[in-house]
Amino acid sequence: MSDSIIHAENLTKDYGHGRGVFNINLDIPEGKVYGYVGTNGSGKTTTIRQLMGFVKPDSGKVSIKGLDSWKKSTEIMNHVSYVPGEIAFPSLAAGTDFLKLQAEYLGIHDFTYMNHVISLLQLDPTANLKRMSKGMKQKTAIVAALMGDKEILVLDEPTTGLDPLMRDSFLELIREEKAKGRTIFMSSHIFEEIEHICDKVTMIKDGEIVDTVDLWNLRHWDTKTFDITFSSAEDYTGFVSKWNYIKDVDVAAHKCQVEMPVADIRQLFDTLSEFSVASLKEQHITLEQYFKQIYMKGDN
Repeated sequence: MSDSIIHAENLTKDYGHGRGVFNINLDIPEGKVYGYVGTNGSGKTTTIRQLMGFVKPDSGKVSIKGLDSWKKSTEIMNHVSYVPGEIAFPSLAAGTDFLKLQAEYLGIHDFTYMNHVISLLQLDPTANLKRMSKGMKQKTAIVAALMGDKEILVLDEPTTGLDPLMRDSFLELIREEKAKGRTIFMSSHIFEEIEHICDKVTMIKDGEIVDTVDLWNLRHWDTKTFDITFSSAEDYTGFVSKWNYIKDVDVAAHKCQVEMPVADIRQLFDTLSEFSVASLKEQHITLEQYFKQIYMKGDN
């Protein structure tokens, strides 16, 4: 697609014994936050390494900003900030030394943005690089990648090792980047953080894409589901006899679940007004629940 800043077409890397990725197709428009989810070993990192030009595909093609990832990987790095899934630092004493080296490599002289990221992630960059905890190493890698303030972010499991509070801070950082118009491709096995930040999400399983969902559509289904409990058996029976969209019932608890088109919500509440309702709760499907359904269908 001409408007895709990241494009993969039938991307395949076969390591044998079912390992690798197979016929991966991705089209990521400029300015979008795109999630890539799956269990460990599903193929997320293999896909990203090919996007970055670190691994040559067996077949298919992949490009960033129209540049072939394998042939133009050096040029691509002028446009991309990258956080790897596995972090390996050079032999330097402190995080500060590493960040200074990174700044020299990127030609950075204004450290305002770098200091903002350091502050947001509550990183002490003076700590001994080799003795850093996994979380501190992850923070350092995030700062080193994002300090270049580039237009595309490729993030491979960027919150690994971060505690819940720091994950929230990281997501705030991603929201800031999105507001700048950045294009962000982010892999994760944590559905909740992907759901909070992404525009669209693709799931990969056993090296193959199983589904892609638009998060706006996930939040705004054409149908609504409600759990309704009535005050008495009489109210329950009266409602069930009048309402057509009954999905499930619990007669003993005077409870039913209804599922109907959004357009019929007014009719539902008009009907409910005739009866005594003890409780009413709308059911919202999460991204994790949605993809679990997809997973189960694939295993059947």
